[in-house]
Amino acid sequence: MDGFPDFSAARLEMIERHLRARGIHSDPVISAMEQVPRERFVLADSTNESYADRALAIDCGQTISQPYMVALMTEALNLSGGEHVLEVGTGSGYQTAVLAELVPSVVTIERHGELSRSAQSVLAELGYGNIRFVVGDGTRGFSEAAPYDRVLVTAAAAASPPALFDQLSEGGILVAPLGGETQTLCAIRKNSGRLESRALTACRFVPLVADEGA
Repeated sequence: MDGFPDFSAARLEMIERHLRARGIHSDPVISAMEQVPRERFVLADSTNESYADRALAIDCGQTISQPYMVALMTEALNLSGGEHVLEVGTGSGYQTAVLAELVPSVVTIERHGELSRSAQSVLAELGYGNIRFVVGDGTRGFSEAAPYDRVLVTAAAAASPPALFDQLSEGGILVAPLGGETQTLCAIRKNSGRLESRALTACRFVPLVADEGA
């Protein structure tokens, strides 16, 4: 990519050392993460750390998740390739790009307008045209484009926000970090209107914050 160093070797090392070696088995997820240039989504002074397996700070006090966590959350969605997906917490746009590699339709909502605009610019430059960007309160979801086959939440809440569950299709899966100081990444399936939750791993995410009056 013009103006950026070649990180292809670092990306392949990330795939082998931090994804496959740690149990990520989905070939589509691996392929998506091979395609997305993570260096485009980090701050300029963090470029050389783009493929380190750790979260990195971005603007607005937020973070870009470690590659393993992005892969694990994406794999937990159990995507077949035709889903309509809601992402809560656009952040840098990196997870958004991974989703957009895998499904035809992604709606991504971000409460920080600055982050949403930055992600939209980068993703447009990379050629993604299957993403709808929304600035707003992620705890409310985005009913205008509901229902969603899958919902991915990239910030932690004490419990799954009811609006997100309401906007999830029957049989759909919601993946989210739940808890306060101690958090657990959970995959929650909607079965006959009820929650079926499966704990995946301990995790640490920035909090999901509702707008005042929400």
